Amino acid sequence: MYINYTCLQYPDVRLRMRDGSKLRGFFAKKYSSEELMHNHKEDKNIYRYPLVQYKVIDSISTLLGLDEGSNLILDIGICEEEISIEGARFCLDRAEIITESTFFGTTDRINQYVFKTPWLALNQENITKYNAADEIEKDDLLTKILIGNLLSMAKYLNFRVEDEIRVKLNVKPMRLNFKGKVMAGFRGEFKSNFSLPDYIGIGKSVSRGYGSIKKI
Repeated sequence: MYINYTCLQYPDVRLRMRDGSKLRGFFAKKYSSEELMHNHKEDKNIYRYPLVQYKVIDSISTLLGLDEGSNLILDIGICEEEISIEGARFCLDRAEIITESTFFGTTDRINQYVFKTPWLALNQENITKYNAADEIEKDDLLTKILIGNLLSMAKYLNFRVEDEIRVKLNVKPMRLNFKGKVMAGFRGEFKSNFSLPDYIGIGKSVSRGYGSIKKI
């Protein structure tokens, strides 16, 4: 199927990858009446795949909108205020925006992707299983998790997956500091017969910029 897609980037706002959460905090506060901007309702989390995502790609501050989120970013328009990140002030008046209808779903061809930001694949339930596994078992587990991530994403984007999703992973584990805790993440590439738009997030904490991919 085709989905509405909007990518808004501020090339002058150069941040670190982990500052995606601060970018999210700024826009969530500015547009607090829009649930899609922060996935909260009456101070409670809305558990769904985020249709507006905040990320730092190659040091560039980026907002991504899908379906309703794409339309929302277009309705809001380019923000011309200043943003303060850890005492540094940035002007948001220069922006680059791409909006289009893009294909999403299984295809007859194999696509190759690179993780532009770390993929947070493991949760409390499967990290113990991962740590106890051998090299082949770890690859099998991560492949199943990635396929599960894609199926979950498709469900929330109202895409019915009728064909088998195939994946070939080539990732390396890494350690990162997330909310004051050391967590396991993964960097690398994967191939799949599933077509995805650039910078869409896969896995945990995609609204804060993790798991962002790009087709290569």
